[in-house]
Amino acid sequence: MTRFTVNNQPVEYKMDPRTPLLWALRDASNLTGTKYGCGTGDCGACAVDVDGGLRLACQETIGALEGTFVTTIEGLSKDRSHPVQQALLATNVVQCGYCIPGVVMAASVLLRNNRNPSEEDIKGAIPNICRCGIYPRLIGVITDAARLARGDAPLAAGPEPEAPAPE
Repeated sequence: MTRFTVNNQPVEYKMDPRTPLLWALRDASNLTGTKYGCGTGDCGACAVDVDGGLRLACQETIGALEGTFVTTIEGLSKDRSHPVQQALLATNVVQCGYCIPGVVMAASVLLRNNRNPSEEDIKGAIPNICRCGIYPRLIGVITDAARLARGDAPLAAGPEPEAPAPE
């Protein structure tokens, strides 16, 4: 049996200790926000916070995590009040959304460790692959989230939808 804490709740997995964390979270804990993308650690869709550091859940075995604290997207904030989530919602950057839980987790770890990241810091901290190509806008979102987290400025509202042309 493997014991650690997930989203501030102690868990005990009666699974093979070689089981990837991704499958323990999704199948045993029903925490499906952590996504399966590639299974090789290349895409970042399964990113979670383990003891304050970014880890790829498809590459971590539950046996290696004994006694740790794991935070998934579900545990980051129940009401989407984390600054990264607020910035994503305010700017309407999300397209398909599949990579977003991993992106949010990577950005949240970055902002916990660096309250004023540069563009290069952001690029280096976000290992995620996004097939929709949100990268250029993601830099601005994370910069906005950092300002919000520091209390420097409120988020600006996203662009208003255009009114339909009169007929």
